[in-house]
Amino acid sequence: MGISVDKIKKLRQETLAGVLNCKEALLEAGGNIAEAKKILRKKGIKIAEKKSGEKTPQGIIASYVHHDRKVGVLVEIHCQSDFVARNTEFQSFAKDIAMHITAFDPQWISPEEIPTSFLEEEKAILTEQAKKEDRPQHILEKIVEGRLRKFYTRVCLLEQPFFKDDKKTVTDYLRELIGKVGENVKIERFVRYRLREDHDDN
Repeated sequence: MGISVDKIKKLRQETLAGVLNCKEALLEAGGNIAEAKKILRKKGIKIAEKKSGEKTPQGIIASYVHHDRKVGVLVEIHCQSDFVARNTEFQSFAKDIAMHITAFDPQWISPEEIPTSFLEEEKAILTEQAKKEDRPQHILEKIVEGRLRKFYTRVCLLEQPFFKDDKKTVTDYLRELIGKVGENVKIERFVRYRLREDHDDN
C-alpha cells in the first residue's frame, strides 16, 4: 500500500523520527498513525536498551532563561560522537529539556539518584498516611508503591510528563531521540536557578 506524504509529515512532526523510519512504521501499521507511533517507540526502546551501556564522551551544555528573566537552567546532555552533538535535532532536544526543567522544577534526573535516607523518609510518610486512611494491611504496600510512583513524577526528570506532550514522559522523548540518532544519549546533570529575593536581615 502507498503511504501519503502528508501522513509521513504528520508522524515526523509528532515523533521527530526520520522520514524513512516514519514511512516504514506507517507501512507496518497499515497507515494507522497511532499504531505507527507505538512501533517507533518500541524501536526507540530497543535501541536505547542496546546502547545504554555505551560511553558518551561528547555532548553539549544547553541553556534556557524564562521570559520573565527570573528562572534559568543549564543542562548537560551527553552523546557518543561529535557528529551527533552538532546535530540540530540533538541540540533541539537539549533546549527542550532545559525548558522542561524550567517549567517542572525536578529535583533529580531519575529515582536512582534520590538519596536513600530521603526516600526512606518519604516511604514512611506515605505509609503513615495510608494507615490513617484505615487501608487494609494486605494492600498497604501496593498503595504506598503507587503513591511513590506519583512522587517520582513530581521530583524526577525522566519520570515527568514531557511539557510539550503529556502523553509521553521525558524518558519516552529521550528514547525517541536515541532511536533516531542511533547513539546512546544521556542527560548527565542540570542546575536550575531562580532569582533570589532580597531579605532584610536587620
